[in-house]
Amino acid sequence: MNGKKILFVSSELVPYLPENPVSLMSYEAPRMVNSSGGQIRIFMPRYGNINERRHQLHEVIRLSGMNLVINDMDMPLIIKVASIPKERIQVYFIDNEEYFKRKGTFTDKEGNLFPDNDERAIFFAKGVVETVKKLNWTPDIIHVQGWMASLLPLYLREYYADEPIFADSKIVTSVYDQGFEGALNADMGKKIAFDGIDESKIAPLSTPDYNNLLKVAVDYSDAIILASEGVSEDLQQYIESLQKPVLPYVSVQESEEAYSNFYKTEVLK
Repeated sequence: MNGKKILFVSSELVPYLPENPVSLMSYEAPRMVNSSGGQIRIFMPRYGNINERRHQLHEVIRLSGMNLVINDMDMPLIIKVASIPKERIQVYFIDNEEYFKRKGTFTDKEGNLFPDNDERAIFFAKGVVETVKKLNWTPDIIHVQGWMASLLPLYLREYYADEPIFADSKIVTSVYDQGFEGALNADMGKKIAFDGIDESKIAPLSTPDYNNLLKVAVDYSDAIILASEGVSEDLQQYIESLQKPVLPYVSVQESEEAYSNFYKTEVLK
């Protein structure tokens, strides 16, 4: 991966959130690329349960300050950064007081999904793209992990279709069995349509549950990684029907060689 630029966009990442399959591979994949000479950028949301003092997050004034329009509302975008010391990896955090200050990741204390998770996902997708544009950094590969990041492929290919910085970027989406119960806000499709994206392109989101969110993500991806052994049969069959390059599940121990070969031979071919 020497010299290749890979943008990692993740819902969760260790050491900032507890370890689970998504947060662990969201750390391991960039670490592998970084150690093999690739250039990386990592983005994640700045959830309110991330300890800013312990992890030494600080705002990047030159990148912050713009407003993103979400469902006809102006929402300020704040960018923070921190470093993973032992790996010398910098992480960019997408922040907004309204969406990310609360002390929870996806659910409240009772385990109920936040009712605005759909808007948080839209904000995150737009925030990542606008920040990368400001950085003027052209990724060869954009690797998406976790459902909060799953609208990024759609927005890149539709809303930002004319952005030259991403014209040659390849999108990879990792699909996990770790999702959420129930569905997001029933008006999610309408909020995305507000951005000029035809509702026919997001038909699965008439029921915005986990599987349908991932179906939209893989629709707009160039390649797919099965990052769990237990991906639902419904999702697996849908992915097979797309006839796109797919990396079958491999363990964390096997992932370095497998991911590197997949990037080189299937994604960048």
